Amino acid sequence: MNCRYQFRIYPTPGQRQSLARLFGCVRVVWNDALALCKQSDKLPKNSELQKLCITQAKKTEDRAWLGQVSAIPLQQSVADLGVAFKNFFQSRSGKRKGKKVNPPRFKRRVNRQTARFTRGGFKVKSQKVYLAKIGEIKIIRSRPLPSEPSSVTVIKDCAGRYFLSFVVEVEPEIKPPKNPSIGIDLGLKTFACCSNGTKIDSPDYSRLYRKLKRCQRRLAKREKGSKGRERMRVKVAKLNAQIRDKRKDFLHKLSTKVVDENQVIVLEDLNVGGMLKNRKLSRAISQAGWYEFRSLCEGKACNHNRDFRVINRWEPTSQICSECGYRWGKLDLSVRTIVCVNCGVEHDRDDNASVNIEQAGLRAKVGVGQTHDSKRTGSACKTSDEAVCGEPSTHP
Repeated sequence: MNCRYQFRIYPTPGQRQSLARLFGCVRVVWNDALALCKQSDKLPKNSELQKLCITQAKKTEDRAWLGQVSAIPLQQSVADLGVAFKNFFQSRSGKRKGKKVNPPRFKRRVNRQTARFTRGGFKVKSQKVYLAKIGEIKIIRSRPLPSEPSSVTVIKDCAGRYFLSFVVEVEPEIKPPKNPSIGIDLGLKTFACCSNGTKIDSPDYSRLYRKLKRCQRRLAKREKGSKGRERMRVKVAKLNAQIRDKRKDFLHKLSTKVVDENQVIVLEDLNVGGMLKNRKLSRAISQAGWYEFRSLCEGKACNHNRDFRVINRWEPTSQICSECGYRWGKLDLSVRTIVCVNCGVEHDRDDNASVNIEQAGLRAKVGVGQTHDSKRTGSACKTSDEAVCGEPSTHP
């Protein structure tokens, strides 16, 4: 399987100018090709776009400077545009799974910049990487590459940091699981509540968010086009990068641990779009990274021969006793502890939901419909932090 290894690089001032020239050329080729695609009734082929936007453009006075950089990233930029259009059309026709993909857009100079080199355009050495018409760039590697990379992408993020992303072939290391299955209930303060009783708290972003809020207010007061506004924009971008890196590190470590230790991983299909309509929790929900965690678990489970399952979002995991199956109905979010009057067992809300998620995931594989009897219903008696839910049912 193919994996990406990303490392930080520290180019010299001269190399930064060369990279800025390369990013600008890649961006111009992308924008020129996209403009031609929008003007044409039929989508041109990649070979036609390369001929018009690279080969013939170099012969003109307005685009003569395209010859100062390597032609490989320019060709890859046109190829990436073709892939973007393919994903867009397949998404609209239903051939591509997942959310609908928006059409390609024009690239801006202040956004994230990338340029990809394929074989023949780079060479990996011990502590440096040679890029065509750029030179040897110092790289900080935290681990060795498992195999010879097939391509490398130079990245400059909005915070001004530079990275190299290598695509390498990796043999998956399959470890024997410690547990047969696990159900995970995702939340905000407690990010993951597992069916084995483990609870994982969310990272604390409060200090970074306070700094970000203060810097965003200062940015809004800066005059547009001024150097002070640009400096403040970079500072805001750096704070956003710290928050993003902290969340990404947490999600990667947690998903790796979950996949390594369990054979069957069960999650709930959350309606995140509907939850975002809650104005009090929308920011916390959007920044939690639930869907990213699900995607990481799904990808790693596929690579490590694990069984990943997602249950229906309408499964009443918070309304059913995980011990006896008695259904007490909907509960307010303030109710964190429930005492089942049918069996007398006291449940933590999240622990009970995680066990129900695991049971529903295991039963869904063998084709069982409803997890519990829909006739066994009740109504909540209290809405305090501890509640005794429902009345004993007269149904068998």
